[in-house]
Order: sequence, then C-alpha cells, then structure tokens
Amino acid sequence: MATSTRASSKAAAAPGAAAQTDPLADYVARAPEPQAAICRQLHGIIHDTLSGAACKVWHGSPVWFIGDNPVVGYNYTAKCVKLLFWNGQEFGEPGLVALGKFKAAQIQYTDPAQIDPASVRRWLKKSSTQIWDYQQHFCSHVQARSAKSKATRAAKPKTRDGAATPKRKPSR
Repeated sequence: MATSTRASSKAAAAPGAAAQTDPLADYVARAPEPQAAICRQLHGIIHDTLSGAACKVWHGSPVWFIGDNPVVGYNYTAKCVKLLFWNGQEFGEPGLVALGKFKAAQIQYTDPAQIDPASVRRWLKKSSTQIWDYQQHFCSHVQARSAKSKATRAAKPKTRDGAATPKRKPSR
C-alpha cells in the first residue's frame, strides 16, 4: 500500500483525529545506525530538492514520484543504504552504477560522510527533468501480453458450447 507523507501528517495534526503514524518515520525508525542517519540525510536532501514530488512508501521503501512515475527512492540493507534513480543510466554520471535491465542506476552508502549533497542534488535535478515513463513502459507490456494471451485463447479449439477443449491425458 502506498501512503503519502503529506496526507498522513495532515491527518495526525487534525484535532480529534485518531493518531496515525508516519510511514517514512517508521521506516527510518526500523533502520539500524548508521543506515538510519544516512536515510535521514538523504530524505532531507530529496525533500528539499524535489519539493513538488509526492513521496510514498512503495514496495516497502520511500519513493518519490513525479506524476505517476517513480524517480528516486532509497532502501536500507544490513550493510548499506541504496539510493536508486529510475532513469539514472540516462544521467551520464560516473558516480551511479547501472542496475537491472531497464534504466535504473544507484549508489550505495555505508556512512553518512560518504554523501556528497551537491552530487545528490545534481542527480535529483536530472531525475526531475529526465523522467523515464515507467507507467507507459509497463502498461504497453501488459497490453501486449494481454493481446497475445487473448490471441492464444482464441486459437485453441472450442467445444460446441464455446468452452475451450479440455486437455487430454496422454495414453500409455
């Protein structure tokens, strides 16, 4: 479930409203040190630089979206914090390492002193203008897969009532 930090903090501040927790604060609270300090520092830089982006906990990690497209996020592991840019391979930045078969790139931090705020801000500015249309990419793949599946089902032999012919067990 994706939760917006703005919505949760407004609800928590409303008089008479039931107490709600901030999912981002909960995420950082679960992180061990020094990962928690790294997360706090990255969160501050991202929040200040991408002030118009919506931040949500998505697939268990904080992710900032511009429109429907994720642009940056981070997650902690037992050994480090990974800062991921969904279109990072397009930035042409030597500090980012390509990740996966799409356009993502990341950098890993094991200590807050490793974070170069100027570099992170530069990458964030690129992420806000060089947006990979994640939603369109996956929507077109889902539509293509659905069309292929429909074509396959249509090609299967049918019984008189229109149901697909049941598979026969091989004879021995």
